[in-house]
Amino acid sequence: MGLNIKGRSFLTLLDYSPQEINYLLKLAADFKSLKRAGVPHDYLRGKNIVLLFEKTSTRTRCAFEVAGYDLGMGVTYLDPGSSQMGKKESLQDTAMVLGRMYDGIEYRGYEQKVVEDLAKYSGVPVWNGLTDDFHPTQMLADVLTIQEEFNDVRGRKLVFLGDARNNVANSLMVVSSKLGMHFVACAPKQLMPKKELVDKCKEIAKETGGKIELISDPSKAVKNADVLYTDIWLSMGEPDELWAQRIKLLKPYQVNQKLMKQAKKEAIFLHCLPSFHNLETTVGLEIYEKFGLKEMEVSDEVIYGKQSRAFDEAENRMHTIKAVMYATLK
Repeated sequence: MGLNIKGRSFLTLLDYSPQEINYLLKLAADFKSLKRAGVPHDYLRGKNIVLLFEKTSTRTRCAFEVAGYDLGMGVTYLDPGSSQMGKKESLQDTAMVLGRMYDGIEYRGYEQKVVEDLAKYSGVPVWNGLTDDFHPTQMLADVLTIQEEFNDVRGRKLVFLGDARNNVANSLMVVSSKLGMHFVACAPKQLMPKKELVDKCKEIAKETGGKIELISDPSKAVKNADVLYTDIWLSMGEPDELWAQRIKLLKPYQVNQKLMKQAKKEAIFLHCLPSFHNLETTVGLEIYEKFGLKEMEVSDEVIYGKQSRAFDEAENRMHTIKAVMYATLK
């Protein structure tokens, strides 16, 4: 493809062109083929990266660690209690120190400004593993999964149901606008994305042939949809006291078999995980005891059903993250 993004940080897909995003997706597909075939691809041997986590995660940590090891790199993981950033050491000082020891930095936490400042002061590529505003590595995994199902994603209709203000919904709207997809935010009016970001994505969509819509009626929103996507109703860091309010607002937006049947016959279901779809988690059991709800944002039948690609999507985190790290460090 002839694109070169070496040395760049990966903070939000707003910073990347459609051509660059497609380059990363093609690279991820190639790495997935190599991984599946058992072909070594330790192209970054001798390099070292650090994973700086202020929010814990299963998929993000494992994806970055395995991807780093596959590429031949040394990987250091710093959990929320293992770094002095913001406590005994300023963010700028932390960034400057880590940038002298590591070739790349992953950050997963809260404010978008933190990951931006890490990139500003470290002098090495910084990758956004999740902030309150954006989740760009998840988007590459999502689109790769959609490509594997439908090939060309242009014109495909993706409907996000739930809290459409969160980082996943924001990023889905961005990547959809960049790649010419039809994105629908389906949520109560008070949980719709910010107007500023909606307007920005609509402007991008004008150039790519994409479409951005905000629809509060789930049945109307999912009509002719290719992809139904949801996320947990309460994001990490939000107070538990909000559960009652969110359940009341979002119960009609649960993705169940009845709703799936209103989309296209060949539609698929995606979820960034973790998910509360049964009583086999501590949170799920607590919600059932308080509110009598056995399933939340998605039904057990859907997430384990034949239309679900949620676990393919989870695997694709590793392949797409590998592509990002390789492309920015090679």
